[in-house]
Amino acid sequence: MGHRLSKIATRTGDAGTTGLGDGSRTGKDSLRIAAIGDVDELNSQIGVLLTETLPEDVRGAMLHIQHDLFDLGGELSIPGYTLLKPEQVAQLDVWLEHYNAGLPRLAEFILPGGSRAAALAHVCRTVCRRAERALVALGAIEALNEAPRQYLNRLSDLMFVLARVLNRVDGGTDVLWQRGRDTANAPDKSD
Repeated sequence: MGHRLSKIATRTGDAGTTGLGDGSRTGKDSLRIAAIGDVDELNSQIGVLLTETLPEDVRGAMLHIQHDLFDLGGELSIPGYTLLKPEQVAQLDVWLEHYNAGLPRLAEFILPGGSRAAALAHVCRTVCRRAERALVALGAIEALNEAPRQYLNRLSDLMFVLARVLNRVDGGTDVLWQRGRDTANAPDKSD
């Protein structure tokens, strides 16, 4: 791994480039930096979710995932390096099966919302999908390991399931999308 930062304001990025973990420099607008930034934002959003009251098992899973995302960011910062392992993807599958087992089958789409914790889990899910898209875009021009892409794909599914779980923990249910709902009585926003 690269050197740990002891000096934060290095001024080396003032010209629009940033250093990677292998010592090379790349543009701050590169696909690699965009993917790293999206993964970092996802980790930060999970940090916001962790400020909520959560079941201890969910809290433990989120902390575990934050460490995995840091590994993923590290892997992206060093081209050709592997940090995220297939076992980390497999752990997401275990959590998905566990948490989904107690949920009722969905007969309709759900809207992001309900409890604050569930809404934050949905924000994490959407940021995760963006990070996944950034990783796919990077993978179209550079060779990447499969585990990071698989990890983000599973994690977005897990965040969806956890949003449903968190709504139930809070005493609520899913917020269902209503097909053909009456919009005739909706407030007029044109004023």
